[in-house]
Formats: sequence, structure tokens, C-alpha cells
Amino acid sequence: LETLLVAESIAMDFLPLIGKDLIEKGVEIRADQKSSALLGIDSVPASNEDWVTEYLELILSIKVVSDIHEAIDHINEYGSHHSDCIVTESVDNAELFMKRIDSATVFWNVSTRFSDGEEFGFGAEIGISTDKLHARGPMALRELTSYKYLIKGSGQTKSKMA
Repeated sequence: LETLLVAESIAMDFLPLIGKDLIEKGVEIRADQKSSALLGIDSVPASNEDWVTEYLELILSIKVVSDIHEAIDHINEYGSHHSDCIVTESVDNAELFMKRIDSATVFWNVSTRFSDGEEFGFGAEIGISTDKLHARGPMALRELTSYKYLIKGSGQTKSKMA
């Protein structure tokens, strides 16, 4: 998890709860102005570069968003298009998120750590793709193959479509 987007409607209650715990666990926080004011801890000001960075370290960027639409737009603009998750009790927001997020794997109240070839039953994962063609998401041997269709006929034609 590199970026945490928090709905403005819950930010005042939620962010103070997680700030101290994250710092105690050694997580560096990079926060937008709204998040920084609510966290109650020292944080590094977030830049646009933070929204596109895969840290591979204990660093978390936090941003307060006004609503689900701003969250979706932010993810589609800055995200990796690999895996994204919404944590919500709102079925409407979750369904909108699942439909509009342009990622290979989209989760609702499930850890993105399940985005793995083995978890999907594909066998040993040999790579990950965020492209839409040829393979997308977790890849195993099947995704590295191509298909050749051999069709034998005796002069058949296709009828006109109605």
C-alpha cells in the first residue's frame, strides 16, 4: 500500500486514530494539507510525485478526498493500474468503484495482497502485467502462450447477420 485515500466525511475521526500507530510502526507519512492537519503527528508534505511512486519501503502517502468520484479520478490518474481496493460499508460506492477503477484487479474490503497468481489458482506467478493486451494482472505459464485455431471445413459460408 503506497497511497491511502480517505473520504472527507470520515477523515476527522479516522486519521487521528491511525497516525500515531503508523509512526510507532516506523512508517513515514507523506500527507496532503488536509490529512496533515488531522493526523496529529509530524508528516512530510506530499507532492504529486508521491501519488505515482511505488516506495518499496515503509512510506505511506495519505490524501483526503471529497467523495468517491474524486477518489476514482485520483486512482485512475496516478495509480499503477495493478490492484486497488475500497474499504467501505456502502454498496453503492463499492459497486461504482469496482466498475470505474481501471486496474487489473479491484478489491472490495479485501487486502490487495491477494493479487497473486497463486491466490487466483493460476499456479506459480512468473510476472505481473498492467497492460490491457495480451495478459493483464497476475501471470502464469498459460498467459505467456498464444493460441492457434485450426478450423477445417468443406466450403461453409457464414450467413448474413440480421
